[in-house]
Amino acid sequence: MPLNTLLPLVALLGQTPAAPAGNEADFVVRNFAFASGETIPELRIHYTTLGRAAHNTKGRTSNAVLIMHGTTGSGRGFLSPNFSGVLFGKGQLLDTSRYYVILPDGIGHGKSSKPSDGLRMKFPKYTYDDMVKAEFRLVTEGLKVNHLRLVMGTSMGAMHTWVWGYTHPEFMDGLMPLASLPVQIAGRNRMMRRMIRDDITGDPDWRDGNYTTPPRGLKAAADILLLMTSVPLQWQKEAPTRDQADAFLETRLTRTIASLDANDMLYAFDASRTYDPSPHLADIKASLLAINSADDQVNPPELGIMEREIRKVPKGRFVLLPISDETRGHGTHSLPAIWGKYLAELLTSTQ
Repeated sequence: MPLNTLLPLVALLGQTPAAPAGNEADFVVRNFAFASGETIPELRIHYTTLGRAAHNTKGRTSNAVLIMHGTTGSGRGFLSPNFSGVLFGKGQLLDTSRYYVILPDGIGHGKSSKPSDGLRMKFPKYTYDDMVKAEFRLVTEGLKVNHLRLVMGTSMGAMHTWVWGYTHPEFMDGLMPLASLPVQIAGRNRMMRRMIRDDITGDPDWRDGNYTTPPRGLKAAADILLLMTSVPLQWQKEAPTRDQADAFLETRLTRTIASLDANDMLYAFDASRTYDPSPHLADIKASLLAINSADDQVNPPELGIMEREIRKVPKGRFVLLPISDETRGHGTHSLPAIWGKYLAELLTSTQ
C-alpha cells in the first residue's frame, strides 16, 4: 500500500509529521555479476542517507541503520510523515542526530538501474540474492560502513532482511523484518505473482517488452497488486456503498498504474522466484524480531508459517499485531506508530 494513502493515521495517533530531505547519491558497481551468470558494466544503486556515521574506539561503525523498501517502492518512500515523522525526528527511536540511516533503492527500483532505463528485457534477471549483494556492496564499499546497528525492511525489504541475517550473520546487532514470511514464496502469494507476470507477458501490446505505450495488461496486473495489499475492514469503511466503492477503485487504480512500468513490474515480482531463507534460519546470529499484522492479505496468519519457522532462529521472536482500527493490512509495515514499541524493545535488548 502506498505510504501516501495513510496520512490520516498520523493525526489519529497524535504524531507530528516531518519530512527530512536526506542526502541523495549514486553508488556505481563496475561489472556487477548476477546469480544468473549475467553481468552489467555499470550497476547504479541510488540511496538516501540521514545523519552521520559514528564509530567506537575499535573503529567499528556503531550507529548505522539499513532500511529496505517493498516491491515497486523506493528508499525515499520512508521519508513519508507516517514513517520518518514517527522514527527519525529529535528524541524519536531512530533520531538521525544519533543514528546514521541508509535508505537504498533496490536493483530495478526507484533511481537505481532498472529495465526501463533502456535495456528492457535484456536487463539481467536479478533475484533477491542479487539485490542483497548490491546493498552489501553499497554499505561496505560505497558508504564505508563495517557494521550495522539494525537491519530492517518492509515487505520485499523484510525478505531481504532475512537474507541479510544468514548471509552476513556477524554484520548486525538486530534484524527487524516487517510483513514477510521466511519461506519459499508459494501458495496464493506465488499464484498472484504469476498472475501479474502472465497479465503483462500475455498481452500482445507488451511486444516482448518493446512497447511504446503501456500495455493493457498492466491494468490487469495492477488489479492483482491492489488485491494483494487490500484491507477488507478499512476498505469497507472507506467505501460502504456501491458508488463509493466504484469511485475508490477508479481513483486507486489510476494512481497505481501511473506509478508503474510494465517491464520494471515484471522483473520486480519475478525477483522473488529463488527466495527461501528456511534452510538457513539457524545460521542467523543476531537478535531478530519479526512483525506481521493479522489483516495482511499477503502473509495471512492462518497459515501458521511464522510460528513454525521462528523457532529455528536462535534469537528469534515473532509478534502478530491484531486487527484494529489502526492496522492497514500489509501496509501496516510502514506505520511505526503501531509497532514502534517493539522496535524500542529490540534496540534496548541489543545495546
